[in-house]
Amino acid sequence: MNPALLALVLSLLATVASQSQDHHDMDWVNAYRQGFNFQCPHGEALVAIRSYFSEAEGSDRLWSFECQPTPEGLGEPSDCWWDDINRAGLEWTSTCTRNGLVAGVQSMYFESVLDREWQFYCCYYKLRCPYSCMKTNDIPLYYKEEAELVVPTYGYFIRGAQTTFSGVLRDRQWKYILCRMTDFDCEFENL
Repeated sequence: MNPALLALVLSLLATVASQSQDHHDMDWVNAYRQGFNFQCPHGEALVAIRSYFSEAEGSDRLWSFECQPTPEGLGEPSDCWWDDINRAGLEWTSTCTRNGLVAGVQSMYFESVLDREWQFYCCYYKLRCPYSCMKTNDIPLYYKEEAELVVPTYGYFIRGAQTTFSGVLRDRQWKYILCRMTDFDCEFENL
């Protein structure tokens, strides 16, 4: 075989192999069909979420999370807790109670429904209140796609999410709830 042609074929095979393995380069917190518990370091909040879907691996996703220190003005979290949990195969909406911010996630996979249960780890910062809240578009935009949320602006935080499950496609789409936090103490719970 012509050496130049052989080099071209090997180069193309290496490119295809690296493209199909891109998702293996991430720092995933779980293996397929395995539970996980991820918590940000104390004083940090979740700012990025990525996932990669595999139908061959039980219609499950690999997950990766990133945290960032909260602004100094928020102070230290005075309390953290695991908030409400969803049931596998069902829709779920969860916003951290007590004006909390999402600082972690835990999940358990259930083979019987090819889905996961979810729970947010929330942290409370004094009496700060959320404002200018919004929901993202569906993430991923289409079921079974790679998904990524990166909080768009410093000063916005993830407060929760709304998620739908397709029993036919065996995957979830997420709309994350993003909010800013007041610079002053407030005495009410703003949902």
